[in-house]
Amino acid sequence: MKPNLITKITLCGLLLNGIYANAQKTTLEVNTTKTITKIQPTMYGVFFEDINFAADGGLYAEMVKNRSFEFETPLMGWIQPKSDRHSYNKESGIATTINVLENKTNPNFCRVLVNDDKGYELINEGFRGMGIKKDAKYNLSLKASNPSGSIKKIIIQFIDKDKKVLGETSISPSASDWQNYTAQLTATQTEAKAKLKITFEGTGTIDLDMISLFPEETWNNRKNGLRKDIVQLLYDLKPGFLRFPGGCIVEGKTLAQRYQWKKTVGDVDKRETLINRWNMEFAHKLAPDYFQTFGLGFFEYFQLAEDIGAAPLPILSCGMACQFNTGELVPLAELDPYVQDALDLIEFANGGVDTPWGKVRADMGHPKPFNLKHIGVGNEQWGPQYIERYKVFEKAIKAKYPTITIVSGAGPFPEGDYFEYGMQELKKLNAQIVDEHYYKNPKWFRENATRYDNYDRKGPKVFAGEYAAQSVAIASPDNKNNWECAFSEAAFMTGLERNAEVVYLTSYAPLMAHAEAWQWTPDMIWFNNLESYGSANYYVQKLFSNNKGTDLLSITKDGKALIGQNDLFASAVKDENTKEIIVKLVNTSAKAQDVTVDLKGSKLQSNGKLITLTSANLQDENSFAEPKKISPKESEYALKGEKAQLNLPAYSVSVLKLKMK
Repeated sequence: MKPNLITKITLCGLLLNGIYANAQKTTLEVNTTKTITKIQPTMYGVFFEDINFAADGGLYAEMVKNRSFEFETPLMGWIQPKSDRHSYNKESGIATTINVLENKTNPNFCRVLVNDDKGYELINEGFRGMGIKKDAKYNLSLKASNPSGSIKKIIIQFIDKDKKVLGETSISPSASDWQNYTAQLTATQTEAKAKLKITFEGTGTIDLDMISLFPEETWNNRKNGLRKDIVQLLYDLKPGFLRFPGGCIVEGKTLAQRYQWKKTVGDVDKRETLINRWNMEFAHKLAPDYFQTFGLGFFEYFQLAEDIGAAPLPILSCGMACQFNTGELVPLAELDPYVQDALDLIEFANGGVDTPWGKVRADMGHPKPFNLKHIGVGNEQWGPQYIERYKVFEKAIKAKYPTITIVSGAGPFPEGDYFEYGMQELKKLNAQIVDEHYYKNPKWFRENATRYDNYDRKGPKVFAGEYAAQSVAIASPDNKNNWECAFSEAAFMTGLERNAEVVYLTSYAPLMAHAEAWQWTPDMIWFNNLESYGSANYYVQKLFSNNKGTDLLSITKDGKALIGQNDLFASAVKDENTKEIIVKLVNTSAKAQDVTVDLKGSKLQSNGKLITLTSANLQDENSFAEPKKISPKESEYALKGEKAQLNLPAYSVSVLKLKMK
């Protein structure tokens, strides 16, 4: 038996050696000393749009829905007690809204009539509930007018679905005219679906407005600020820029519903509520309660950009409503106010405190300029009407602010008549940066890693402003943030990085979505009322953004760029700040692959780091249950000589970091 066993082992060994001998092995060369081009600090950024309840109910930490009674249905979000006959129980009291026409921005307030002393109730449902955490503190504020003094106390409580009280405080409304009142609640347990119950003691009438509730703990502990966990995810990306406020939300379905930045600055309670253009856009996810309070307005966007170390990139209306909706146009002869909005915004961001709009910024608590360098004209507009309006904006902006870089747009698609026309005309105008958008299937992203290889280096630079692989189809509610989409985007991003000479800015879109109130998928960050997590796509973006480097290096196979040969994609950079060589490798094959990276030129330290992002199943996703199912794993790497030997797992994104001596 023994000789036979030895023979079998020997045969197995020969077979395995044969298999390994035939396994695909790839050798790459990196010239570590020759810089091809500098990589822009703005190379990887974030694009924020108020879609999927990303602002109110999301990033903006307000917990009360319709706090100033300004929705189209003024009591939407507010629940009054009902009698057995399912009509409002007027025996105990009733809430109605009063409209003060001379108040143009916040005309409505709520008048509560309390008919007896049994405790009339008014309940706010929050944004698909209110997320509260045990022992956390929540700051309440409201405006009240108690003209007869008949309402003695207002009791404010957190309640759950069974009306169990989860925290309580009270206010004594002492003034007959309008006055601000504040109080604080401490949650006695964690609950994702809490509501806010307001009970009145006394008999008579009281007027209420701006009933607001924020967690005490916000980003930078800023009063009435942003959700800390969501901003932390943005901060961790180390983004080069923040594009805001959208997206199609800039345009509006009609010009009257466009985003007007001047209405979003100054006192929060004087900002005019506006319907959100996504509220009824998609039949698969209607959201009639989707409005914009603009508590998160342009000042807060600039402040957020500063907080996370990103350059601000505001986008403004060019006088064209969304062309997928009405396509309403401002006549060229009436375009001046739109152009003036752009000029005034630059003054708001950069002007001294002695300028009109610089003073507005200073009065809001930021006398120092925001150092705005980029401004976008229009979002996804196309056709001759856009080009002729862009010319007007460009002439006016460059005349007054010649150092500001203007971002223009090439329409909603990355190819076709709209795109070809837009690019042709913008090249004639020597446009500085052109925004391109692509929502395509994963295969498209892998096949288009060469997209910018042949772009004119003397033409406009590229802003890859919105991209995301669609697992099913564009705007499908069944799209998933699955692993195939994520690593396909990584393959594409190696092409963006390899072409850093022409690609200056890039951002995934949309940025975030409420798990119960989304309209569009996929999205980079998901949140509910208590938690948030980054998708697999988020971790791809983070790997690239955290390792973008300062100088582009060549990485080649047999003298040619690696762009899909053997299902492999790669880019290489040097970081002058950290003194590192960084190589990004994407294996889109179903099999592991051996790769040798020959690092020529610089002397490198033997100890490095290898970061790997991988998952065995193409359909794998992160979730609230498994938020880091697909997340980077970091290990030490020992370099021997000038050649790095790597085994790249199937379906993987790998980043090799080596210190220069």
